[in-house]
Amino acid sequence: MVRPRGDPASRASIRLTEPVVPGPSPAQSFDVVIAGGAIVGSSVAYFLKHELGFTGSVAVIEPDPTYARSATTLSAASIRQQFSTPENIRLSLFGVDFIRSLKARFGAEAEIGFHEGGYLLLASPEGLPILQANHRVQAAEKADIALLDPAGLTARFPWLSTDGLAAGAFGVTGEGWFDAHSLLDLIRKGARAAGATYIQGRVTGIGRDGNRITGVTLADGSTLACGAFVNAAGPAAGDVAALAGIALPVEPRKRFVFVIHCREKLPGMPLLVDTTGVYVRPEGEYHICGVSPEDGPDPRPADDDFEVDYALFEDLIWPALATRIPAFEAAKLIRAWAGHYDYNTLDQNAVVGPHPEIGNFFFANGFSGHGLQQAPAAGRAIAEWIVAGRSVSLDLSVFGFERIAAGRPVRELNVI
Repeated sequence: MVRPRGDPASRASIRLTEPVVPGPSPAQSFDVVIAGGAIVGSSVAYFLKHELGFTGSVAVIEPDPTYARSATTLSAASIRQQFSTPENIRLSLFGVDFIRSLKARFGAEAEIGFHEGGYLLLASPEGLPILQANHRVQAAEKADIALLDPAGLTARFPWLSTDGLAAGAFGVTGEGWFDAHSLLDLIRKGARAAGATYIQGRVTGIGRDGNRITGVTLADGSTLACGAFVNAAGPAAGDVAALAGIALPVEPRKRFVFVIHCREKLPGMPLLVDTTGVYVRPEGEYHICGVSPEDGPDPRPADDDFEVDYALFEDLIWPALATRIPAFEAAKLIRAWAGHYDYNTLDQNAVVGPHPEIGNFFFANGFSGHGLQQAPAAGRAIAEWIVAGRSVSLDLSVFGFERIAAGRPVRELNVI
């Protein structure tokens, strides 16, 4: 195999249509300051200013308005309800409802190319009890997931090898993939149009007076006073929290996405997750694939480390794909990229809500690969906490910071 050269991170450069506000003058003040302007931070700003009609001032601080290395734009851009935790299912059900309502919210031209192709999670005989237990939780939450035996899998996906499989869970509706750039662009535009101010900068200091956050300092030395602070800093969220003396177990982790071409057509192909953990889904005329490490070291990368490990594809991903989908034996690697996402080292679940003691410090962090699909719900929840003092739309108390402080993980069994 000939390895491609170069890194296609340029695909993640969002098409900006608005000017970027330069760094603020010293001692500027906002009612709400949000650290991080990608999908989560922009969702908080959008729901505050547009959906809830918050009349106060909102500043969104984003170090890179091109989003070239954002977790949002370098993700696999997918949404699913196949989780084992009810609250994760509800977060993503809210997300798919939000996607379906884009034209009503943003106008007839709003389009993110949502392909409702479903997820297909495969299970070996050993993994069948977990798949069945998860399916019961999903059914109770009204997620449209079908449990298929090997004969059912063959009937629906004739290109799939069912060797070693006991069953598969398929998202009939409500699951699929879309253009992350377009969704981010829509939400940013909506937030800006409603009055949110986007400032290019990086939060390097947080002012705190007892149990209150008083303001932030940016890398250029300027300061912003604030009434409330939202940490939506993605992979940097743990570092940002530390500026306020808060220990938040969220760090960047590097993941790879490989683009492959398959000459043979695979009709009706969903986003498939093999028993090995390898995933693959269609992407136009190509497919994208990857895997998260189950065992072994998974260290924090350097902030500028976006090198691709092509051996991972050759040694693990490609053999697994060729075994499960024989047509991929002749797959050709086209290109690849690496991205960082915000990884919660405690339990790989989100941290959403206010700090229990510092009441004006809000977390929207640690989504561990689920941030794009869960951002609308998390953004709505944080906006409601700021405006109403509680999350009205969803009860997300299970994801509160209290479990972090107590070292009490919430286990999600369907981590991809």
